[in-house]
Amino acid sequence: MRLSALALCLAGAASAQAPEYTPRAVPEHVYTGGWEHFVGGGVAVFDCDGDGLPELYLAGGSNPAQLMRNVTADGGLAFRAQTPSALALTGVTGAYPIDIDSDGLLDLAILRVGPDMLMQGQGDCAFTPFEGLGFRSGDHWTTAFSATWEAGATLPTLAFGTYVDRADPDGPFEACDASRLYRPKAGRYGPPQLLEPGYCALSILFSDWSRSGRADLRISNDRHYYVRGGAEQMWRMEHPAQLFVAGEGWQTYRLWGMGIASRDVTGDGFPEVYLTSMGDQKLQEFDPAPGGPVWRDVTYARGTTAHRPHVGGDGRPSTGWHAQWGDANNDGRDDIFVAKGNVEQMPDAAMRDPNSLLIQGADGTFAEAAAQAGIATFERSRGAALVDLNRDGALDLVVVNRRAPVELYENTGPVGAWLTVELRAPAPNRRAVGAFIELRLGDMLHTREITLGGGHASGQAVPEHFGLGQATSAQLRVIWPDGRVGAWQQVEAGHHLVVTRDPAR
Repeated sequence: MRLSALALCLAGAASAQAPEYTPRAVPEHVYTGGWEHFVGGGVAVFDCDGDGLPELYLAGGSNPAQLMRNVTADGGLAFRAQTPSALALTGVTGAYPIDIDSDGLLDLAILRVGPDMLMQGQGDCAFTPFEGLGFRSGDHWTTAFSATWEAGATLPTLAFGTYVDRADPDGPFEACDASRLYRPKAGRYGPPQLLEPGYCALSILFSDWSRSGRADLRISNDRHYYVRGGAEQMWRMEHPAQLFVAGEGWQTYRLWGMGIASRDVTGDGFPEVYLTSMGDQKLQEFDPAPGGPVWRDVTYARGTTAHRPHVGGDGRPSTGWHAQWGDANNDGRDDIFVAKGNVEQMPDAAMRDPNSLLIQGADGTFAEAAAQAGIATFERSRGAALVDLNRDGALDLVVVNRRAPVELYENTGPVGAWLTVELRAPAPNRRAVGAFIELRLGDMLHTREITLGGGHASGQAVPEHFGLGQATSAQLRVIWPDGRVGAWQQVEAGHHLVVTRDPAR
């Protein structure tokens, strides 16, 4: 049920208990480099050795990227640096785990200042460059990624978001590169479609926003370099892809776009979007009534601005980067984590800019809780992941910082009940990207779209996590990417579920 703006006034915000995060040691890793690494700095989170505990692949910029093996036991989160030579790359801005060849082993799409790379998982965290796919990447400054499986395709459609054109001698201002869209044909990738005009993308996301069965591509762009004439974009996935325009309901937004996070928070089954930027962060609710791609800004009504530092004494505007939804206290309501930090030495933006954790209250408004939770540090944060790293049902946190060591936090409570869900389907698209999970929890319906992309240069391939509050059970069903609707089934709290689609259906 959609909450009215009247019900969402800040004065009526209900208090919600913040989780407690405990710092954990992690091998030192720093994302660094010159101006081409002012942006980026992501982390890929995925299980590459099959033990159920996700690893971390950390972008390094001018430093080599590193793989951290998850060796958690009973003493709290623990990781060991163990990077295979194929992944010890320089120039890495971010990475996204994806099963490209649908063999059940996770691969990596690696974003770089330089040629992007598709690395094939071999098991036990070994990787080799893909052969035989036909994928070719030029020398770009890549800062964003998303993927989807289109109907009838045996390989995913890949989108790489690019920033300033490195080859333009008149840059960097008004010299944005065109993003690249790779659509497979006959089991191979040919030359990409250039998504022009390009406006310096920093986050992109495929999403079936209309529940039509087709995922379209949303791009968040940085007006610092497109300066004028540009805007946020959404590409309709026809052949070739076409931009949505005002006549179809698309509204023009111009912001210093950094990250996209998508989640249905109104309970109507359609995904909302949270957009980070330099100056403010926007929460936009989807409006299904017009029948087009229309989102309404509810930032102030919901209390999600996070537009200035909440501690530290610096009153200048915040700079938001990675954003991610997740139920950090398992109370049955999704919260928002935002990684923050000055680009470098931007004088009009806060230098002491702590990360934000916006906890959702019972009335649907959000309140800042990062300081109370113990994660309000002052480094220049970039990419991050809010994920369960030790399979205890609570969302932990890893944050990549520019020119400062990565931070790792274990969620040590207090939290409510939980449930995790993994989807498995026949090839292609073994991980069911594009599916929707529906969870009935009392009189609330939680709808979760399985997407691949978004955030800021940071991706995860981990089970979907649901907080259940005090509930001991819930009702769950899956709507598969081809539209087949599974049956409702009762599920119990405290379990890691794997829902497998019958290959014959």
